Amino acid sequence: MDNRDIPLRWYGERYPSTDQAGIYQVLADLDEHCAVVVTPEGIGAVSGGSVAAGGEGLPLLAAAAPLPPHRLGSAAFLAAHGVRQPYMAGAMAGGIASADLVIALARAGFLASYGAAGLLPETIGKALARFAAEVPGLPYAVNLIHSPSEDRLEREAVELFLRHGVRCVEASAFMGLTPHVVRYRLAGLRRDAVGQVVAENRLIAKVSRAETAERFMRPAPAALVTTLLEQGLITAEQAALAHHVPLADDITVEADSGGHTDRRPLPALFPPILRLRDTVQREHRYAVPIRVGAAGGLGTPVAVAAAFAMGAAYVVTGSVNQSCVESGASPASRALLAEAGIADCEMAPAADMFEMGVELQVLRKGTLFPMRAQRLYQLYQAHDGLEALPAAERGKLEQQIFRRPLEDVWQECVRHFERRDPEQLVRAAGNPKRRMALVFRWYLGMSSRWAVTGEADRTMDYQIWTGPAMGSFNDWVTGSYLKTPGNRRVAEVAHHLMRGAAFHTRLAQLRNAGVHIPAPAADYRPVPLEAPVLGSSAGTR
Repeated sequence: MDNRDIPLRWYGERYPSTDQAGIYQVLADLDEHCAVVVTPEGIGAVSGGSVAAGGEGLPLLAAAAPLPPHRLGSAAFLAAHGVRQPYMAGAMAGGIASADLVIALARAGFLASYGAAGLLPETIGKALARFAAEVPGLPYAVNLIHSPSEDRLEREAVELFLRHGVRCVEASAFMGLTPHVVRYRLAGLRRDAVGQVVAENRLIAKVSRAETAERFMRPAPAALVTTLLEQGLITAEQAALAHHVPLADDITVEADSGGHTDRRPLPALFPPILRLRDTVQREHRYAVPIRVGAAGGLGTPVAVAAAFAMGAAYVVTGSVNQSCVESGASPASRALLAEAGIADCEMAPAADMFEMGVELQVLRKGTLFPMRAQRLYQLYQAHDGLEALPAAERGKLEQQIFRRPLEDVWQECVRHFERRDPEQLVRAAGNPKRRMALVFRWYLGMSSRWAVTGEADRTMDYQIWTGPAMGSFNDWVTGSYLKTPGNRRVAEVAHHLMRGAAFHTRLAQLRNAGVHIPAPAADYRPVPLEAPVLGSSAGTR
């Protein structure tokens, strides 16, 4: 008889658990082998032991190898960014992805991106100083958001990153390449002692379209390289090395998410971009292949496990982190987020791309912002300037939305842009339509600030960026300690999402082997950790 025909049996000192709670504990012991066996009491599960053909051991139905969370995704991602798990907290603008959030995750061995978009340079500089002082040598990223209507902001952000030696930038909302994002990448190019090209400035590009992904997958365009060289913004050596590396090290495929989003389903969006990466790699033969991660809709362990099953090198979360105590969102906003359901989101005009008609996804429950923002865009489309607004319509705006005369709002815009970006005022001079856009953008910008500061009398105007993942997360943690907003800490949320993803990946392996796991034993539930998720040895770069 062929040895392959002899039934496998399990041997070990522990006796298998046959009750649902015991089976769950075995499945959740991710650092040990797991065996599903037949006992006199019925089907059981047990950790450890050994398997052999024949003998007096218990009949084996299926087995699963140890699966600690760091084995999910890409080991190259861990090595490149100096982290312990292939998990990233994505940037949320206006400091919602706060310095406290970034520091907490860095200490726990996770990568997080500081929400620099919309902040003044001095505010960003203070955060960068904190990172240098409080998490020296640990991983972090800083967000660079595309600013098509405020080019100066993008340029000054890159200059600030270069001065502070920021080694990882998350580029988001880019529809095309700009000299500034290319400059950041190329300014870190050099050859090492053995002649290999080293890209010290790592770039993670968050995209939702294949054409945008391809721009970041390929080397920097020659025309932009030449321009940067002529302007003295990169060296001749860096210009010469530009064609050896892709513009981005990592591509984050962003599906239906909060903020700027095309609301594409991840299972439809991710595979084509992964295949695109393989096509570009065959063409360019990069020494270090581009990694492709997944974002959008990842609010539960099952969703995270699904992303890794599709081939994600890493996963990125957003909305769930905004509800945590370390986020820059106000307690009032965090409370609203903690009550959100899957369908409590809506699209609304984006402040930074208002004139272009670009929308972002926001919370609908508990606020009138989506409706009011849409009304502003409708008026912008229908009229040539503030002076062209019907008197009754203007009165409603001043009483219900702006709560002040529109001329007063314009004067506030003038004071703001005189300090931040005078070019905006030059463009608005003699252009009533542009002036109207800046006034309407004032409300869109202030609404997100009110949500961050918790302005009590502006609750109905809160602009809170979030997606369906928030409702999914809330549903999952119902009945657990994470249901309470005050118990939500970013490192613990990351810990449970990743361990839960490994747990559900293990379940899938057993199911594929024909084993049925009873429902109560097949749902990972977060429980309070015995010790904080910390680790000064979380990783080095």
